[in-house]
Amino acid sequence: MKNQQTVATVILFLVVVWMVVPRGDTETIDTFEEIRTVSAVEAGQPTTDILDSLLVQTLPVAEKTHMKQTRVRGVTKASRHVQVRAETAGRLAQEPIPRGARVEAGEVLCELAIDDRAANLTEAESRSEQAEFEYLAALDLQERGLQSDVVVAQLKAAKESAAAAVVRAKLALARTKIRAPFAGIVETRNVEVGDLLNGGSICASVLDDSPMLLVGMIPEQNISSLVVGASVNAKLVDEKLLTGKVSYLARASDATSRSYRIEVVIDEGFTGLREGITAEIMVDTESVSAHLIPSSSLTLNDSGELEVKTIDSNDQVKSRSVAIIGDENTQLGNRIWVTGLTGSINLITVGQEIVFDGQRVNTTTGL
Repeated sequence: MKNQQTVATVILFLVVVWMVVPRGDTETIDTFEEIRTVSAVEAGQPTTDILDSLLVQTLPVAEKTHMKQTRVRGVTKASRHVQVRAETAGRLAQEPIPRGARVEAGEVLCELAIDDRAANLTEAESRSEQAEFEYLAALDLQERGLQSDVVVAQLKAAKESAAAAVVRAKLALARTKIRAPFAGIVETRNVEVGDLLNGGSICASVLDDSPMLLVGMIPEQNISSLVVGASVNAKLVDEKLLTGKVSYLARASDATSRSYRIEVVIDEGFTGLREGITAEIMVDTESVSAHLIPSSSLTLNDSGELEVKTIDSNDQVKSRSVAIIGDENTQLGNRIWVTGLTGSINLITVGQEIVFDGQRVNTTTGL
Protein backbone atom coordinates (compact mmCIF):
# COMPACT_ATOMS: atom_id res chain seq x y z
CA MET A 1 0.00 0.00 0.00
CA LYS A 2 2.86 2.35 0.85
CA ASN A 3 4.58 1.52 -2.46
CA GLN A 4 1.44 2.54 -4.41
CA GLN A 5 1.25 5.85 -2.56
CA THR A 6 4.92 6.49 -3.26
CA VAL A 7 4.49 5.82 -7.00
CA ALA A 8 1.44 8.10 -7.14
CA THR A 9 3.33 10.87 -5.36
CA VAL A 10 6.27 10.60 -7.77
CA ILE A 11 3.96 10.74 -10.81
CA LEU A 12 2.13 13.78 -9.44
CA PHE A 13 5.48 15.49 -8.81
CA LEU A 14 6.66 14.83 -12.37
CA VAL A 15 3.42 16.18 -13.85
CA VAL A 16 3.70 19.40 -11.80
CA VAL A 17 7.32 19.85 -12.85
CA TRP A 18 6.38 19.31 -16.54
CA MET A 19 3.66 21.93 -16.32
CA VAL A 20 5.71 24.51 -14.42
CA VAL A 21 9.16 24.27 -15.94
CA PRO A 22 9.39 26.36 -19.23
CA ARG A 23 10.29 24.47 -22.39
CA GLY A 24 12.60 25.54 -25.14
CA ASP A 25 10.12 25.26 -28.12
CA THR A 26 8.60 28.77 -27.76
CA GLU A 27 11.30 30.21 -29.90
CA THR A 28 10.51 27.62 -32.54
CA ILE A 29 6.84 28.69 -32.57
CA ASP A 30 7.75 32.37 -32.82
CA THR A 31 10.16 31.60 -35.63
CA PHE A 32 7.42 29.66 -37.43
CA GLU A 33 5.02 32.59 -37.12
CA GLU A 34 7.62 34.93 -38.52
CA ILE A 35 8.24 32.62 -41.49
CA ARG A 36 4.52 32.34 -42.33
CA THR A 37 4.22 35.81 -43.88
CA VAL A 38 1.69 36.70 -46.57
CA SER A 39 2.72 37.18 -50.20
CA ALA A 40 0.59 38.50 -53.04
CA VAL A 41 0.86 36.93 -56.49
CA GLU A 42 -0.88 38.25 -59.57
CA ALA A 43 -3.28 35.82 -61.23
CA GLY A 44 -1.47 33.64 -63.74
CA GLN A 45 1.99 34.09 -62.19
CA PRO A 46 3.96 31.02 -60.94
CA THR A 47 3.95 30.37 -57.17
CA THR A 48 6.46 27.51 -56.92
CA ASP A 49 9.24 29.86 -55.79
CA ILE A 50 7.22 31.09 -52.82
CA LEU A 51 7.16 28.22 -50.33
CA ASP A 52 7.65 29.91 -46.97
CA SER A 53 4.60 32.19 -46.82
CA LEU A 54 0.86 32.25 -47.20
CA LEU A 55 -0.38 33.33 -50.62
CA VAL A 56 -3.16 35.60 -51.83
CA GLN A 57 -3.97 36.07 -55.49
CA THR A 58 -4.47 39.55 -56.93
CA LEU A 59 -5.89 41.03 -60.11
CA PRO A 60 -5.22 44.54 -61.46
CA VAL A 61 -8.54 46.20 -62.28
CA ALA A 62 -8.84 49.52 -64.09
CA GLU A 63 -11.71 51.97 -63.72
CA LYS A 64 -14.04 51.94 -66.72
CA THR A 65 -17.16 53.67 -67.97
CA HIS A 66 -20.23 51.48 -67.52
CA MET A 67 -23.74 52.09 -68.79
CA LYS A 68 -26.08 51.64 -65.87
CA GLN A 69 -29.19 49.67 -66.76
CA THR A 70 -32.70 49.15 -65.45
CA ARG A 71 -34.16 45.64 -65.64
CA VAL A 72 -37.75 45.19 -66.88
CA ARG A 73 -39.76 42.01 -67.38
CA GLY A 74 -41.80 42.02 -70.57
CA VAL A 75 -43.08 40.10 -73.58
CA THR A 76 -42.83 40.35 -77.34
CA LYS A 77 -45.82 41.95 -79.02
CA ALA A 78 -46.80 42.74 -82.60
CA SER A 79 -46.89 46.42 -83.47
CA ARG A 80 -50.39 45.89 -84.93
CA HIS A 81 -52.86 43.02 -84.74
CA VAL A 82 -56.33 43.68 -86.12
CA GLN A 83 -59.45 41.73 -86.98
CA VAL A 84 -60.52 42.49 -90.54
CA ARG A 85 -64.33 42.63 -90.85
CA ALA A 86 -66.81 42.67 -93.70
CA GLU A 87 -68.36 46.06 -94.48
CA THR A 88 -71.32 44.60 -96.37
CA ALA A 89 -73.39 41.42 -96.26
CA GLY A 90 -72.79 38.58 -98.67
CA ARG A 91 -71.91 34.95 -99.25
CA LEU A 92 -68.23 33.96 -99.30
CA ALA A 93 -67.61 32.99 -102.92
CA GLN A 94 -63.85 32.28 -102.99
CA GLU A 95 -61.51 30.24 -100.79
CA PRO A 96 -60.17 32.68 -98.15
CA ILE A 97 -56.47 33.11 -97.69
CA PRO A 98 -54.91 30.41 -95.44
CA ARG A 99 -53.66 30.99 -91.91
CA GLY A 100 -49.97 31.75 -91.63
CA ALA A 101 -49.78 33.27 -95.10
CA ARG A 102 -47.84 36.50 -95.48
CA VAL A 103 -49.84 39.19 -97.24
CA GLU A 104 -49.14 42.66 -98.58
CA ALA A 105 -51.25 45.74 -97.94
CA GLY A 106 -54.37 45.64 -100.13
CA GLU A 107 -54.21 41.91 -100.83
CA VAL A 108 -57.62 40.17 -100.89
CA LEU A 109 -58.33 38.11 -97.77
CA CYS A 110 -61.97 37.15 -98.44
CA GLU A 111 -64.17 37.68 -101.52
CA LEU A 112 -67.96 37.86 -101.38
CA ALA A 113 -70.35 36.96 -104.17
CA ILE A 114 -71.13 39.93 -106.43
CA ASP A 115 -74.81 38.96 -106.85
CA ASP A 116 -76.78 41.96 -108.19
CA ARG A 117 -74.18 44.57 -107.34
CA ALA A 118 -72.81 44.72 -110.89
CA ALA A 119 -76.33 45.16 -112.26
CA ASN A 120 -77.01 47.91 -109.75
CA LEU A 121 -73.87 49.73 -110.90
CA THR A 122 -74.92 49.46 -114.55
CA GLU A 123 -78.37 50.82 -113.70
CA ALA A 124 -76.92 53.69 -111.65
CA GLU A 125 -74.55 54.66 -114.46
CA SER A 126 -77.43 54.70 -116.98
CA ARG A 127 -79.57 56.89 -114.75
CA SER A 128 -76.59 59.20 -114.22
CA GLU A 129 -76.13 59.60 -117.98
CA GLN A 130 -79.84 60.34 -118.41
CA ALA A 131 -79.82 62.91 -115.62
CA GLU A 132 -76.72 64.56 -117.07
CA PHE A 133 -78.38 64.83 -120.53
CA GLU A 134 -81.61 66.26 -119.12
CA TYR A 135 -79.68 68.85 -117.07
CA LEU A 136 -77.64 70.00 -120.07
CA ALA A 137 -80.80 70.30 -122.15
CA ALA A 138 -82.46 72.39 -119.47
CA LEU A 139 -79.44 74.71 -119.37
CA ASP A 140 -79.72 75.24 -123.15
CA LEU A 141 -83.38 76.09 -122.83
CA GLN A 142 -82.65 78.43 -119.91
CA GLU A 143 -80.17 80.40 -122.01
CA ARG A 144 -82.92 80.99 -124.59
CA GLY A 145 -85.42 81.92 -121.90
CA LEU A 146 -87.56 78.83 -122.39
CA GLN A 147 -86.87 77.13 -119.02
CA SER A 148 -87.39 78.36 -115.48
CA ASP A 149 -84.68 78.45 -112.89
CA VAL A 150 -86.67 76.13 -110.62
CA VAL A 151 -86.75 73.32 -113.17
CA VAL A 152 -83.03 73.73 -113.86
CA ALA A 153 -82.26 73.45 -110.13
CA GLN A 154 -84.40 70.31 -109.85
CA LEU A 155 -82.64 68.69 -112.79
CA LYS A 156 -79.24 69.61 -111.31
CA ALA A 157 -80.19 67.91 -108.02
CA ALA A 158 -81.36 64.85 -109.92
CA LYS A 159 -78.06 64.73 -111.83
CA GLU A 160 -76.00 64.89 -108.62
CA SER A 161 -78.22 62.31 -106.93
CA ALA A 162 -77.69 59.92 -109.85
CA ALA A 163 -73.91 60.49 -109.67
CA ALA A 164 -73.98 59.68 -105.94
CA ALA A 165 -75.87 56.48 -106.70
CA VAL A 166 -73.05 55.47 -109.04
CA VAL A 167 -70.49 56.05 -106.27
CA ARG A 168 -72.54 53.95 -103.84
CA ALA A 169 -72.88 51.15 -106.37
CA LYS A 170 -69.13 51.13 -107.04
CA LEU A 171 -68.40 51.12 -103.32
CA ALA A 172 -70.80 48.21 -102.73
CA LEU A 173 -69.07 46.28 -105.50
CA ALA A 174 -65.59 47.07 -104.12
CA ARG A 175 -66.58 45.93 -100.62
CA THR A 176 -67.14 42.40 -101.90
CA LYS A 177 -63.34 42.07 -101.70
CA ILE A 178 -62.11 42.28 -98.10
CA ARG A 179 -58.48 43.40 -98.24
CA ALA A 180 -55.54 43.42 -95.82
CA PRO A 181 -55.12 46.88 -94.24
CA PHE A 182 -51.33 46.45 -94.01
CA ALA A 183 -48.57 43.94 -94.72
CA GLY A 184 -48.31 41.11 -92.23
CA ILE A 185 -49.24 37.53 -91.42
CA VAL A 186 -52.74 36.05 -91.43
CA GLU A 187 -53.06 34.83 -87.84
CA THR A 188 -56.65 33.53 -87.84
CA ARG A 189 -59.29 32.72 -90.46
CA ASN A 190 -62.90 32.74 -89.27
CA VAL A 191 -64.90 31.79 -92.36
CA GLU A 192 -65.05 29.19 -95.11
CA VAL A 193 -66.44 29.10 -98.65
CA GLY A 194 -70.25 29.36 -98.58
CA ASP A 195 -70.47 31.12 -95.22
CA LEU A 196 -72.86 34.08 -95.08
CA LEU A 197 -71.25 37.20 -93.68
CA ASN A 198 -73.13 40.15 -92.28
CA GLY A 199 -71.76 43.63 -92.01
CA GLY A 200 -69.18 43.51 -89.19
CA SER A 201 -68.50 39.75 -89.44
CA ILE A 202 -64.81 38.82 -89.01
CA CYS A 203 -63.06 37.52 -92.10
CA ALA A 204 -59.51 37.08 -90.66
CA SER A 205 -57.00 38.68 -88.35
CA VAL A 206 -53.71 40.14 -89.60
CA LEU A 207 -50.61 40.53 -87.43
CA ASP A 208 -47.91 43.05 -88.29
CA ASP A 209 -44.57 41.58 -87.21
CA SER A 210 -42.34 44.23 -88.73
CA PRO A 211 -41.27 45.65 -86.45
CA MET A 212 -42.01 43.61 -83.35
CA LEU A 213 -42.20 45.29 -79.97
CA LEU A 214 -41.11 44.48 -76.44
CA VAL A 215 -43.72 45.57 -73.92
CA GLY A 216 -43.28 45.68 -70.14
CA MET A 217 -44.30 47.49 -66.97
CA ILE A 218 -41.69 49.47 -65.04
CA PRO A 219 -42.06 50.42 -61.34
CA GLU A 220 -42.76 54.03 -60.49
CA GLN A 221 -39.43 54.46 -58.67
CA ASN A 222 -37.51 53.71 -61.92
CA ILE A 223 -39.59 55.51 -64.53
CA SER A 224 -37.85 58.87 -64.07
CA SER A 225 -34.48 57.41 -65.16
CA LEU A 226 -35.80 56.29 -68.56
CA VAL A 227 -36.12 58.34 -71.75
CA VAL A 228 -37.59 57.69 -75.18
CA GLY A 229 -34.82 56.66 -77.55
CA ALA A 230 -32.71 54.87 -74.91
CA SER A 231 -30.85 51.78 -76.14
CA VAL A 232 -32.13 48.40 -75.01
CA ASN A 233 -30.68 44.90 -74.78
CA ALA A 234 -33.05 42.00 -74.21
CA LYS A 235 -32.88 38.24 -73.75
CA LEU A 236 -35.76 35.92 -74.55
CA VAL A 237 -36.54 32.76 -72.62
CA ASP A 238 -34.88 30.76 -75.42
CA GLU A 239 -31.64 32.73 -74.76
CA LYS A 240 -31.97 34.71 -78.00
CA LEU A 241 -30.50 38.21 -77.67
CA LEU A 242 -32.20 41.28 -79.12
CA THR A 243 -31.48 45.00 -79.36
CA GLY A 244 -33.77 47.97 -79.82
CA LYS A 245 -34.77 51.42 -78.63
CA VAL A 246 -37.45 52.73 -76.29
CA SER A 247 -40.32 54.08 -78.43
CA TYR A 248 -42.95 54.84 -75.79
CA LEU A 249 -43.20 55.59 -72.07
CA ALA A 250 -46.66 55.89 -70.56
CA ARG A 251 -47.60 59.13 -68.81
CA ALA A 252 -50.30 57.47 -66.69
CA SER A 253 -49.66 54.52 -64.39
CA ASP A 254 -51.65 51.32 -64.09
CA ALA A 255 -54.31 51.84 -61.45
CA THR A 256 -53.58 48.51 -59.73
CA SER A 257 -49.80 48.04 -59.87
CA ARG A 258 -48.78 51.73 -60.02
CA SER A 259 -46.33 50.82 -62.79
CA TYR A 260 -45.87 52.37 -66.22
CA ARG A 261 -46.04 50.79 -69.65
CA ILE A 262 -42.86 50.80 -71.73
CA GLU A 263 -42.59 49.85 -75.41
CA VAL A 264 -39.40 49.01 -77.26
CA VAL A 265 -39.05 48.77 -81.06
CA ILE A 266 -36.82 45.82 -81.91
CA ASP A 267 -34.09 46.62 -84.42
CA GLU A 268 -34.47 45.46 -88.02
CA GLY A 269 -32.81 42.14 -88.74
CA PHE A 270 -34.42 40.25 -85.87
CA THR A 271 -37.02 38.38 -87.89
CA GLY A 272 -39.16 35.34 -87.22
CA LEU A 273 -40.15 36.46 -83.72
CA ARG A 274 -43.44 35.33 -82.21
CA GLU A 275 -45.81 37.33 -80.09
CA GLY A 276 -46.09 36.63 -76.37
CA ILE A 277 -42.55 35.37 -75.61
CA THR A 278 -41.22 36.40 -72.19
CA ALA A 279 -38.19 38.68 -72.30
CA GLU A 280 -35.77 40.25 -69.84
CA ILE A 281 -35.32 43.86 -70.94
CA MET A 282 -32.25 45.90 -69.93
CA VAL A 283 -32.69 49.62 -70.59
CA ASP A 284 -29.67 51.96 -70.60
CA THR A 285 -30.14 54.79 -68.11
CA GLU A 286 -26.88 56.60 -67.27
CA SER A 287 -23.13 56.30 -67.73
CA VAL A 288 -21.10 55.83 -64.53
CA SER A 289 -17.50 55.05 -63.57
CA ALA A 290 -17.22 51.52 -62.20
CA HIS A 291 -15.00 48.44 -61.91
CA LEU A 292 -15.67 44.99 -63.39
CA ILE A 293 -14.59 42.41 -60.81
CA PRO A 294 -15.07 38.66 -60.18
CA SER A 295 -18.11 38.02 -58.00
CA SER A 296 -16.01 35.66 -55.85
CA SER A 297 -13.91 38.60 -54.60
CA LEU A 298 -16.83 40.02 -52.59
CA THR A 299 -16.92 39.67 -48.81
CA LEU A 300 -19.16 40.89 -45.99
CA ASN A 301 -17.90 43.13 -43.21
CA ASP A 302 -19.11 43.07 -39.60
CA SER A 303 -21.98 45.40 -40.52
CA GLY A 304 -23.21 43.10 -43.28
CA GLU A 305 -22.08 45.45 -46.06
CA LEU A 306 -20.43 44.28 -49.26
CA GLU A 307 -16.74 45.01 -49.56
CA VAL A 308 -13.59 43.96 -51.37
CA LYS A 309 -9.99 43.83 -50.21
CA THR A 310 -7.22 45.51 -52.13
CA ILE A 311 -3.50 46.08 -51.77
CA ASP A 312 -2.55 49.75 -51.81
CA SER A 313 0.68 51.42 -52.92
CA ASN A 314 2.18 50.80 -49.46
CA ASP A 315 1.68 47.03 -49.80
CA GLN A 316 -1.01 47.09 -47.13
CA VAL A 317 -4.40 45.40 -47.23
CA LYS A 318 -7.28 47.87 -47.48
CA SER A 319 -10.99 47.04 -47.28
CA ARG A 320 -13.35 49.10 -49.41
CA SER A 321 -17.14 49.10 -49.41
CA VAL A 322 -18.79 48.63 -52.81
CA ALA A 323 -22.27 48.60 -54.37
CA ILE A 324 -23.32 46.28 -57.19
CA ILE A 325 -24.84 48.07 -60.21
CA GLY A 326 -24.80 45.29 -62.82
CA ASP A 327 -23.46 41.93 -63.88
CA GLU A 328 -21.86 40.50 -66.97
CA ASN A 329 -21.14 36.93 -68.09
CA THR A 330 -17.75 36.72 -69.79
CA GLN A 331 -15.37 33.97 -70.86
CA LEU A 332 -13.64 34.50 -67.52
CA GLY A 333 -16.82 33.70 -65.62
CA ASN A 334 -19.50 35.70 -63.89
CA ARG A 335 -18.31 39.24 -63.17
CA ILE A 336 -20.06 42.19 -61.62
CA TRP A 337 -19.91 45.95 -61.98
CA VAL A 338 -19.39 47.79 -58.71
CA THR A 339 -19.05 51.41 -57.59
CA GLY A 340 -17.18 52.72 -54.56
CA LEU A 341 -13.66 52.24 -55.90
CA THR A 342 -11.46 54.92 -57.43
CA GLY A 343 -8.83 54.61 -60.13
CA SER A 344 -6.87 51.43 -60.84
CA ILE A 345 -6.76 48.92 -57.98
CA ASN A 346 -4.88 45.74 -57.08
CA LEU A 347 -7.79 43.50 -56.09
CA ILE A 348 -7.40 40.43 -53.87
CA THR A 349 -9.40 37.69 -55.59
CA VAL A 350 -8.25 34.58 -53.69
CA GLY A 351 -7.29 34.38 -50.02
CA GLN A 352 -9.05 37.53 -48.87
CA GLU A 353 -10.30 35.65 -45.80
CA ILE A 354 -6.75 35.12 -44.42
CA VAL A 355 -5.73 38.80 -44.42
CA PHE A 356 -7.01 41.74 -42.42
CA ASP A 357 -7.25 45.48 -42.94
CA GLY A 358 -3.86 47.21 -42.55
CA GLN A 359 -1.81 44.00 -42.83
CA ARG A 360 1.39 44.33 -44.83
CA VAL A 361 2.00 41.80 -47.61
CA ASN A 362 4.93 40.99 -49.83
CA THR A 363 3.96 41.89 -53.40
CA THR A 364 5.50 40.28 -56.43
CA THR A 365 3.55 42.57 -58.74
CA GLY A 366 1.42 45.62 -58.26
CA LEU A 367 -0.06 48.73 -59.80
